[in-house]
Amino acid sequence: MSYRYGEYRDGPDPLAPPYDVRSALDQMGDAVLTGANPGHALRDLLKQGLPGAQDRRGLDDLLREVRRRRRELRERGRLDGTLERARALLERAIGQERSELFPDPSDDARLREAELDGLPADTASAIQELNGYRWRSDAARRTFEELRGLLRREVLDSQFRGMRESLANPDPATMERVRQMMSELNGMLDRDARGEHTQAEFERFMRKYGDMFPESPRNLEELVDALARRAAATRRLLASLTPRQRDELNELINQTLEQAGLGEQMRRLGESLHARRPDLAWNTPERLTGEGPMGMGEAVTALEDLADLTQLEAALRQDYPGARLDDIDEAAIRRALGRGAVDDLEALRQIERELEQQGYLRRRRGKLELTPKAVRRLGETALRRVFASLDSGRRGDHDQVDAGSAGELTGSSRPWRFGDEQPIDVVRTVINGVRRGGSGASVTLSVDDFEVAETERRTAAAVCLLVDLSYSMALRGTWAAAKQTAMALQALVASKFPQDSVQIVGFSNYARVLQPGELAGLEWDMVQGTNLHHALLIAGRHLDRHPDFEPVVLVVTDGEPTAHLRRNGSAAFEWPPTRETLELTLAEVDKMTRRRATLNVFMLADDERLKEFVDEVARRNGGRVFSSGADRLGEYVVSDFLRTRRKR
Repeated sequence: MSYRYGEYRDGPDPLAPPYDVRSALDQMGDAVLTGANPGHALRDLLKQGLPGAQDRRGLDDLLREVRRRRRELRERGRLDGTLERARALLERAIGQERSELFPDPSDDARLREAELDGLPADTASAIQELNGYRWRSDAARRTFEELRGLLRREVLDSQFRGMRESLANPDPATMERVRQMMSELNGMLDRDARGEHTQAEFERFMRKYGDMFPESPRNLEELVDALARRAAATRRLLASLTPRQRDELNELINQTLEQAGLGEQMRRLGESLHARRPDLAWNTPERLTGEGPMGMGEAVTALEDLADLTQLEAALRQDYPGARLDDIDEAAIRRALGRGAVDDLEALRQIERELEQQGYLRRRRGKLELTPKAVRRLGETALRRVFASLDSGRRGDHDQVDAGSAGELTGSSRPWRFGDEQPIDVVRTVINGVRRGGSGASVTLSVDDFEVAETERRTAAAVCLLVDLSYSMALRGTWAAAKQTAMALQALVASKFPQDSVQIVGFSNYARVLQPGELAGLEWDMVQGTNLHHALLIAGRHLDRHPDFEPVVLVVTDGEPTAHLRRNGSAAFEWPPTRETLELTLAEVDKMTRRRATLNVFMLADDERLKEFVDEVARRNGGRVFSSGADRLGEYVVSDFLRTRRKR
């Protein structure tokens, strides 16, 4: 036996490695760390696509392709091609008949000429009257039959996409088969409306008439969808013509169907299709700008494709509330852009599903949120960014991957207990297993064999990061840097200083404690007010709950305090700041000093009022003041925290 191998073309490579969902999360993280919320970050990821081994296109690429196809269809030609060709054939037939009659001096010839002279001006009425005319010219008779064949093909092709070829040279048996198909189709739709239709009946119908339906529908619903979309496109064709053209073409359609014995059956079918798919744009006019005339069947196909592309464009934009990739019709993608686009869409859907199934995203009350698992990863990403900008040669400023999670290693080990976070002492564990089970070829471990490396606890710190969330942070473009810094500090403490207790406080007109899971989806507050007084109150309570911990307080702000908390719990805002606001805020600074908490301030604006205030804070507390740009904020905050922890 011989075998031939070639490139696999029926969809995505089945042996290709799956797309790394963590890479997709990291791409989302880039947007989240620059200030976007998770919903917008996921939308941007799906729009941009998934670069990598498979290099899948995103929604924006598919949208551009859809718009290009729409432009091509609109420039394909004019919609009145069938009318134009029908008029030309009619005039040719009449001219051929006149040429035959002119040499004949008989009264019959003159009467026939008078009958031709009295024909109506519109094409449909003229054809109607000539249906009973006895042609003297054989050439004229053949031309008129060509005209009738043209109308029959175009009209039926406008309703059934596969009719054109079978009706090229129709015989009575072919037309009878078409009539039988129409009758059985209407009967099947009636039975389905009564709930009596079965899939077996549909399959018998397709075995008998499947050659007339190139769409190859798998069930009655798919057949109805294909026929309804085409019938709606025919109605849009009529609506797109001038009133005179519309009347002429409509009359030609009715005449052709009646002559073919299909008038009543087609009316029944049209009513059934409209009732089943009223959502289609049945009478919406379209404007095509091409120069060349298109036949009726070709024009209907173009309008049908345009309708698909219009709906597809709306779905691909994903700019409506609750938009999901599942809203995009896969069949419409296949018809419009081919199999490759279907594979690209499925890859995007898989990423959206995997991010939820693997526990990185969740939907709560219709809103997309990052899970704690995702927040931890984004925090690590933020921390890596900060460390990448630090001087790698400075001791302690790089990621120390070999440190124990609970403290420094002492060199000894002890039996493992439930809840221990210390690293497993592999050597001692295996030795215990060998001693218990003997010196056989294999070693079976039990729970009692495990030992962990003993560590001594580091000095713990109570860390407070106070982050300004006021409207000015967004206006100055510093909010994204503050958000990324908060996530980096949270990740640093969780990974390298797990014994520390960290609290992040956001403040605008009021202050509030921010949980780790909130940081990724956090947005600035569209309110006025910088209530540092309230933030220091909350931070002070956190320090008081940990009296044995070393206090660390870091403040990130772009403006002097302009709000304070009244005794009744309401916030007072004034700009420029009042004396009361400044005095209450500085009183909290003095309390921090009495707690032995060094308060370091990171200024994100070059403002004289802010400089005066932070200078007074430094004088009272002894802390330091950093004038940091947004691009180096994370580096300054993390470096200062590490310096403080090393010193202590």
